[in-house]
Amino acid sequence: MKVAITSTGNSLDSTIDQRFGRCAYFVIYDTETGGVEILPNPNRDAQEGAGPASVQLVASRDVRKIISGEFGMKIKSLLDSLRIQMVVYKEPEKTVQSVIDMLKK
Repeated sequence: MKVAITSTGNSLDSTIDQRFGRCAYFVIYDTETGGVEILPNPNRDAQEGAGPASVQLVASRDVRKIISGEFGMKIKSLLDSLRIQMVVYKEPEKTVQSVIDMLKK
C-alpha cells in the first residue's frame, strides 16, 4: 500500500508538515516494497483549490492513506469518494522517517 506523508522538506529527516494542501512536499512510502518517492507540492502557493489539487496529485500515485497534521474542510468527502484514508497526526516535531518506522511495525 502507498502512503503519502506531508513533509516540510525533501528528506526523510524533515518534519511532518501540518498542512495537507499547502505542504512543501509529499513523501510517498510503499509499505510493500519499502520504496520512497519525494514530490514537491506544486499546489502549495495556489490562490485557491490547493487541497483538491493535492488530492488529485497523490491519488495519481495510487496512494491509499494520507498522513498530515490537518486537512481542509472540503477534503474529507473527496478522499472518501476515492477511498483514501485520512490520518491526522498532531506531532509537528516528528520526522517523516519516524512515521515510516511506525508504519513498518
